[in-house]
Amino acid sequence: MNARRSTGEAAGAPAADPATPRPGAGRRAPWLALGLAAVVLVVDQLTKLWAERTLTRGERVPVLGDALGIKLVYNPGAALSIGRDATWIFTIVAAAGVLGGLWYVWRVRSRAWAVALGLLLGGATTHLGDRLFRRPSFGQGHVVDFIAYFDWFVGNVADIAIVVGAALMVLLAAKDHPTRPDRAR
Repeated sequence: MNARRSTGEAAGAPAADPATPRPGAGRRAPWLALGLAAVVLVVDQLTKLWAERTLTRGERVPVLGDALGIKLVYNPGAALSIGRDATWIFTIVAAAGVLGGLWYVWRVRSRAWAVALGLLLGGATTHLGDRLFRRPSFGQGHVVDFIAYFDWFVGNVADIAIVVGAALMVLLAAKDHPTRPDRAR
C-alpha cells in the first residue's frame, strides 16, 4: 500500500507545507510554550541557587579563558546594569511581559512560535520573581547574574532564554511563517 494513502493523503497530492501545523498540533502548542517556560524558570532558579551557594560575590572564575567565566553579581538594573536606580520600572515591565506572554501563549498554534514564546515567558517570569522576592525589598529585588562574557557583561540562564526566544521570533517573522503566532496557515 502506498505510504501516502495509508496516512490519508490522496495519491499525487502535494506534500503538506512544513509551516502548517499538523492536525492537533495547534491545541498542544500552548502547553509546549508553558512547559518550556516552566523548564526555563526551574533551570534558571536552580542555577542561581547554585551560584549563590558556591561562588564568592565579585570574584571571577575563568571557564574558557577570558571569553567565558562565572562571577556572582546582583543586578538592580536591566542588561549591562542600565537603570540601576529604576528597579521598580523593570518589575513593572517584567510583570507586563509575563501577562502579555500568558495572553499570547493561549493563542499560539505553531510549535516554532510556541518555543519562542515559551523561552521569552520563562525568562520574563523568573526575572519577575527575582524582582518581587529577592533583596533588597519586594518589587525592587536584584537579579542574580553569574555567567560572565569577557568583561562585557554578566548574565544568567533566563537572559539566554530571552535572547534565544527573541532571535527565534525575528527569524520566524522574517521567514515564510505566519507573522502572528496565533495565525496558522
